[in-house]
Amino acid sequence: MKPFASMPMIPQFADPHAPSLPLWLVRSGEDGPELPADIGNLAGRWAKAQGFSGKPGQLCLIPSAEGALAGALFGVGPDRGDRPPRERFPLARAAESLPAGNWRLANLPQGIDPALIALGWLFAEYRFDRYKKAEPPRARLLCPEGVDGPRLIAMAAGEYLARDLINTPASDMSPAELEQAARDVAARHGAEIETIRGEDLLARNFPMIHAVGRAGAQAPRLIDMRFPGSGPQVTLVGKGVCFDTGGLDIKPSSSMALMKKDMGGAANVLGLAETLARLGLTRGMALRVLIPAVENAISASSFRPGDILASRKGPTVEVNNTDAEGRLVLADALAYACEAAPDLLVSMATLTGAARVALGPELPPFFCDDDAVAATLQAAGHAHADPIWRLPFWEPYESMIEPGIADLDNAPSGGFAGAITAALFLRRFAAGARRYVHFDIYGWQPSSAPGRPKGGAGQGMRALLHALPGILA
Repeated sequence: MKPFASMPMIPQFADPHAPSLPLWLVRSGEDGPELPADIGNLAGRWAKAQGFSGKPGQLCLIPSAEGALAGALFGVGPDRGDRPPRERFPLARAAESLPAGNWRLANLPQGIDPALIALGWLFAEYRFDRYKKAEPPRARLLCPEGVDGPRLIAMAAGEYLARDLINTPASDMSPAELEQAARDVAARHGAEIETIRGEDLLARNFPMIHAVGRAGAQAPRLIDMRFPGSGPQVTLVGKGVCFDTGGLDIKPSSSMALMKKDMGGAANVLGLAETLARLGLTRGMALRVLIPAVENAISASSFRPGDILASRKGPTVEVNNTDAEGRLVLADALAYACEAAPDLLVSMATLTGAARVALGPELPPFFCDDDAVAATLQAAGHAHADPIWRLPFWEPYESMIEPGIADLDNAPSGGFAGAITAALFLRRFAAGARRYVHFDIYGWQPSSAPGRPKGGAGQGMRALLHALPGILA
């Protein structure tokens, strides 16, 4: 078995000087496909004979008069205006279905962002091949004219890293291996890294991280990375629960099947840090990444329902469900982050099923008290095919997380507003940051879609990447 490679192979665009074939993008219209004039009459007649309509994903290979391959038409469907596209990365289908060779975009219909469709092509080349050989597509794309190719490759690098981390099962992605992945990112980009493990968590006042992870075969730990750079302080906190049994409130087997992805928040912040560092953006900020890495396991030393835990910040927490462990480890990490008063504090976590019930698996909610920051984030997500949706820190629900016997309740009864009460819980520990944003991500693609294979997925990473300049201005 191959060891985990914390820097997967990164796709590249085709050599711009190598021979390539034209690929025309064709919209479907009320009167038939909107064929570009420069394909010629022969190709137009051929497309009609093949029944090519320009519907999304439809491919028509074009022969030359001599019978060789002369190019291809690819359908991208009608212009939907400002409505979200049915597929985020339409050209990713072409990457999978075109014959081997180099291809160049021969046209660009109105309303299509060349950078976005090129990114989708790169995403389509991803393969998770640690346990089974998987061949990537053999068709390669020339970077479209005017598009910043290195920037897209850096985004693909971060996405690939996040996918690989999530896809790796807990047998090979333990707290120690997650720490090693973080150390590899730090080594690549000259970041400082410190890890606080085991009993040292108690000595240095991280009681809830220790309580959640103490039953695991490996010691719980807090990973702290600081990248070289100066400017606004940006701290990313990612939930690193490498496997979640639910603890003594054990999950049913059907709910435990995907719990290798419960470190998806950690995977996402590492992927985002990888992209920021590759682009040189960490030099203009003081970037810090904090990951509480634990396994929520079952043993004689497991924390119990009814336990009351101390926290780093001071408030006591009654444990009413050991399966609501993510907010506990994040709380200590957020409190630690706030001791440095960051300009922007972001938490990312696969935190609640309530978020998935509300918005489904591919539209993660985020919470933010700053309207300008929230608007910038949501606009960036929409523009860059990384959709997110704002939910409120609804203050009338604060009483739901106040149990009476302790300061806070980690799992309010009643089942109402689970994503909001979890976010309110975390906000109690984020005081001290100038601005705080919490993402409740799923981190998983349930079924394959163009550019998004079934498995681990980045969520919110590109929205944050593109929103950061406006937020920090």
